[in-house]
Amino acid sequence: MEDKKIKTKVLRPRFDSDLDIIELAKENIEDESVFSYGTVSDCSLENHQADRVNFKQVIFKKVIFNKITFRRIEMTDVRFENCDLSNVDFNEASLHRVEFVNCKIIGINLSETTFRDVVFENCNGEFAFFSYSNCKQVAFLECQLRSSDFQNSKFLKVEFRESNLTQAQMNFTSLKGIDFTSCDIEGLGINITDIKGARVTTIQAISISSILGLIIK
Repeated sequence: MEDKKIKTKVLRPRFDSDLDIIELAKENIEDESVFSYGTVSDCSLENHQADRVNFKQVIFKKVIFNKITFRRIEMTDVRFENCDLSNVDFNEASLHRVEFVNCKIIGINLSETTFRDVVFENCNGEFAFFSYSNCKQVAFLECQLRSSDFQNSKFLKVEFRESNLTQAQMNFTSLKGIDFTSCDIEGLGINITDIKGARVTTIQAISISSILGLIIK
């Protein structure tokens, strides 16, 4: 991923030069388990449930997460590459310097999550849940976010670039300073006060006015 794609300053994950291979299995994933300094690749994790699992300096490659519930998961310096995290439950997560690249995150639950320096690039996040999240220095690049839910979230230095936000819900989330000009925001769910200070094209402004019930003559 080229840094020039991101206007917002986002710190990238940091990794040691030598990472071990991590074998994840149901037997070693328990509440407050810690996994660090390694890679997890070409495998499937199924029917796991644990609280406050901690991952530090871990790279996931081509991993399928199926029926996974890791609530209050903590991740620092983590990268997901070509992974399938559809419908994973990461409610109340804490993400610091995390990247999702070419991932399928349809229906993922990241509600009430703290995001710090997080990048989503070329991800399919239709119907994903980000509601009640606290987002600082977060970038969504070329992502499919149709019908995603960002309601009641806090945005600070959040960027959406060339992403599909059709029918996304952002009610009660201040969008001041957000640039939507390269995105599709048809049917965006917002309140009048939410959109104040956002950057949109003329065509987008007309579309938003109809959503809010305004009549332009």
